[in-house]
Amino acid sequence: MAAIAERTLAPVPARRRRMRATVRGESQPGGRDWLEYLALRAAFGALAALPLGAALRVGELAALVAYLLDRRHRRVGMRNLEIAFPEKPIRERRRILRASFLNLGRMAVELAHLPRLSAERLRDMVRFADEEWWREATSWERSTGVLVLSGHFGNWELLVFAHGMRGHPVHMVHRTIANPLLDRWLNALRARAGTRTIRKRHAARAVLAALHERGLLVLPFDQNSTRGLGVFVDFFGVPASTNAGLARIALRTDAPIVPAFIVREGRSARHRVHVLPIMQVERTGDPRADVVRNTQRFSAVFEDMVRRHPEQWLWMHKRWKTRPPGAPRLY
Repeated sequence: MAAIAERTLAPVPARRRRMRATVRGESQPGGRDWLEYLALRAAFGALAALPLGAALRVGELAALVAYLLDRRHRRVGMRNLEIAFPEKPIRERRRILRASFLNLGRMAVELAHLPRLSAERLRDMVRFADEEWWREATSWERSTGVLVLSGHFGNWELLVFAHGMRGHPVHMVHRTIANPLLDRWLNALRARAGTRTIRKRHAARAVLAALHERGLLVLPFDQNSTRGLGVFVDFFGVPASTNAGLARIALRTDAPIVPAFIVREGRSARHRVHVLPIMQVERTGDPRADVVRNTQRFSAVFEDMVRRHPEQWLWMHKRWKTRPPGAPRLY
């Protein structure tokens, strides 16, 4: 379960991209890609054939098995929790990590059911807890478009669907995932809700065009950035290499930033979207310092949400992998 999530979130290695482009072409997946794709589609087909409630219990069971057997991702998750919550007893960290695995299992089930769910059922599953902030946020669309600060939290794919269900044009920046078949399938699923995906390596012009269309631009914010692509800001009191794209775009366009997170209610398929107060970038006159300053502000908002609902974040990712020069490795 966590391995599939990691493959989904991982960018295509440069060597593999070159091989596809020069030997087979980007559209020609390999044998392993086909095996992963067919296995996942078969599993999703079986889950979709079950009633949603029963399928959620199956997803939880599969996630629990993954938690018990996947030592590598369990080790990463426990290390992350040790970094983030050194004051918590190890039993509590294990509980949070197990719950994070279970969240992935439930999310997989909901993705399997998405193509068969009506718009009415989706609206019943996903409610907005902060309608006032949402109305104020989307009113900006008439002038500038809106930047949505979010990440791999709760069922993050449903968060994007929820925005689309409100009738707003939604664009989502994403990294090309390692398996091209899964990449195309996931993007096709997003497109069913009207979401347009923007590949991260081609993002600059497409992002500006999306804002000119006065839509919502969703930028996942919470993953490790490789050296040179991010800036170091504190996350749980530890320097973390963080994507600075959100701050750079906001500083360039003056678009408002709307923090939005989806939170699952218990073990059910019901979710609440929490829209936090609108943020505007702060300027000091130093462009480089402004990028770091605002990225730190955004990181603090995300950290606060993770502290409130730690079981709903993806702890199995090496968030602190890239270190400042001279800093010791954490994994």
